[in-house]
Amino acid sequence: MSQRFTSRSTRTSVLRTRAAVLAAGLGMSAVLGAGVAMAADTTAAASAAGAVQAQAAAQAKAADAAQAKAEAAKKAAAAKKAAEAKKAAEARKAAAAKKAAAKKAAAKKAVSWVSPVKHYTKTASFAQAGGMWQSTHSGQDFAVPSGTPVVAAHGGTVVKAGGNGAGDGPAYGNAVVIKHANGTFSQYAHLSRVDVKPGQIVATGQRIALSGNTGNSSGPHLHFEIRTTPNYGTAVDPVAFLRGKGLTV
Repeated sequence: MSQRFTSRSTRTSVLRTRAAVLAAGLGMSAVLGAGVAMAADTTAAASAAGAVQAQAAAQAKAADAAQAKAEAAKKAAAAKKAAEAKKAAEARKAAAAKKAAAKKAAAKKAVSWVSPVKHYTKTASFAQAGGMWQSTHSGQDFAVPSGTPVVAAHGGTVVKAGGNGAGDGPAYGNAVVIKHANGTFSQYAHLSRVDVKPGQIVATGQRIALSGNTGNSSGPHLHFEIRTTPNYGTAVDPVAFLRGKGLTV
């Protein structure tokens, strides 16, 4: 009986040991399963976080690219606008310069005649009556000091030059007569010196003589006439003529 009891006890102990081992195994499996699940959850969370970060980075990169593109477009538009403004300014400047040049050329063309002397005082005028002339005064007198430069009122060819009024009589003293392209003649008298000769071509404003007090003169001055022929007796009002050419006389 003692041996039977011992065998039973032994079997019971073995069964208990097996049960404990089985329970331990089952517990370990449970623990391992939970760990695996937790690890899987952690991996999934990490993967999701990584995907979010990657998406955020991609969006930020796209936003930066869009901003850079917008800024580049803005700069290009500003550069284009500046270039157009510069071009327009240059066009306006060129147009203004062209207009000024045309105006200057027109003024030069319009005022193709000049005053025969500068810094003068007008004295005896055209058609003025007086005892010093045979009938009436045939020109305009410009009072200037002797030796004042006398210039050609317009370009042309000298047809008369010298003493005795260049052929018009001693009353004129030393004189010069110039023929102009339009068939008009200008005469300069009472000169102290004559610097041109018949046949010589002179330009507008070119010095032809010095003023003086020769001939029938009461004081230093230039006697100036505009004629329709080179000879005495064909004079017209020289002041009205010069004003008609754009001069202020």
